[in-house]
Amino acid sequence: MLFGLQPGSRELAAHTGRAEQLYGIRLAELAEGAERGVRVADVRSGGGLAFTALLDRGLDLGAAEFRGVPLAFLASGNGFAHPAGHEPTGLGWLRSWGGGLLTGCGLRNLGSPCTLEGEAFGLHGRLSHLPARNVCHGETTEAGTPCLYVEGEMTEARLFGENLRLRRRITVPVGGAAIHIRDTVVNQGFRPEPVFLLYHMNFGFPVVAPDSTLEATAHPVTARDAAADPNAWNRLQPPTAGYEEQVFYHHVPAGQDGFARIALRSPRAGLRIEVAWRTAELPLLTHWKMMGEGAYVVGIEPCNAQVGGRGAELARGPHCVLEPGASREFAVNLVVHPQP
Repeated sequence: MLFGLQPGSRELAAHTGRAEQLYGIRLAELAEGAERGVRVADVRSGGGLAFTALLDRGLDLGAAEFRGVPLAFLASGNGFAHPAGHEPTGLGWLRSWGGGLLTGCGLRNLGSPCTLEGEAFGLHGRLSHLPARNVCHGETTEAGTPCLYVEGEMTEARLFGENLRLRRRITVPVGGAAIHIRDTVVNQGFRPEPVFLLYHMNFGFPVVAPDSTLEATAHPVTARDAAADPNAWNRLQPPTAGYEEQVFYHHVPAGQDGFARIALRSPRAGLRIEVAWRTAELPLLTHWKMMGEGAYVVGIEPCNAQVGGRGAELARGPHCVLEPGASREFAVNLVVHPQP
């Protein structure tokens, strides 16, 4: 329901000039600085949820809010820079990373830069800097629920090399506060290809605050960093000078529906934000805890590999390999719940 009326009904139409009065999608293009030329889709659910989908940045999600409360961390620097400015090797990815509610990482590297068989793989791969093509958007019905959708496809390919296509569909129930992401990766090439994928969801102030906590079913937690305390992974601190980032790996068990869940509870913002992911394809959760000054962020990152870089992850195994012509679907959901 939408303010007591059914979306798409004649009764709702009688109360409005057009649906965009209450909800909808608007296409635009950014015009300033390093962001100039980036196509975006601004999405409003009609239920208080609003966010920007970055069409030229791998269909990532940028700024987001619920009932006026900001949800996402926005990084200092050049904002959501045009992909033409991407530095694809080393740590250059950070120069054009704007933060945002979701950054896609992959498809051929996760985490640390590395060089393998003479090829340089930059931090977090190329996915976030691939412009979408065959973009479409509109209104549909899924499982009897009216929804808005945005979709498009990104291709990571080169002559004599890989040819991977990711088709992303983002759906939002009209009048709701949920985002459903379904990605299908296809190996369009003629040789097997390892595929790495991580959903880098970045939450910032005010939902990230000293009194915020993370909640999940009891599960094994391991720390990547010496400074990280596995017994304190779910507690946050104020912004701290000289803070060393901490990364944890979580193996959260799935429920009967095949999805694992973790939630960020924020008394300050009056919200509980739940992230769910299908563990059949994304068996691991990487958790980034960064309590620094000006870099105050919690990353919730469902993934199919650790973030040690392509070489380390291929050596660790097992990993996701797509045979020629094969495909795999990945599923992630986000739901915002108001809390008293």
